[in-house]
Amino acid sequence: MAETVAGTTVSARRSRITPERAAELYEAVLDLLREVGYDGLTMDAVATRTRSSKATLYRQWGSKPELVARALRHNKPVSLDDIDTGSLRGDLHQMVIRSDDCQMQRDAALMRGLLHAVHENPDLHEALRNLLIEPEITGLNTVLRRAVERGEVAADNPALQYAVHVLIGGFAARDLIEDRPVDGAFLASYIDAVLLPALGV
Repeated sequence: MAETVAGTTVSARRSRITPERAAELYEAVLDLLREVGYDGLTMDAVATRTRSSKATLYRQWGSKPELVARALRHNKPVSLDDIDTGSLRGDLHQMVIRSDDCQMQRDAALMRGLLHAVHENPDLHEALRNLLIEPEITGLNTVLRRAVERGEVAADNPALQYAVHVLIGGFAARDLIEDRPVDGAFLASYIDAVLLPALGV
């Protein structure tokens, strides 16, 4: 089935690129993003860095925004869909435990560098929302739904609709206010002190 990303129709996974090869390409894309930023990154540069053809890149990913979004998605070490400890606090803390401090810092720096590009490039914004942000929101909503079903959180708790905003706020605020990167210890404390009380846990 075909999918459309940023106005480009791409046949789903027509290429014979292996998962291992795709991982190499994604890592190269992230390296280039760190070196030259989104605006400086080109499909030609990716092709040169990975010794692949530009035609292959377009056949597999369709556009630069989709390639970047999928590289970021592949780079994410933790999926909330894979976590089910039996409690909301356990699920959220397991998310933190599975995350590496160094990786979180690198990812945060990468996303800060993309913020300006997102505002200037609607296609990138759309790709990031479809391929990175929406899956994360869906995963968090699944975790919260299980908490409601277990009776940990009231179904009519108004904070449920703001849980993702609270988490993102924690990432943004520490760097902005304290000029310090987010790490596992901060996130665990933030979850216990801010998010869980708001949810009545």
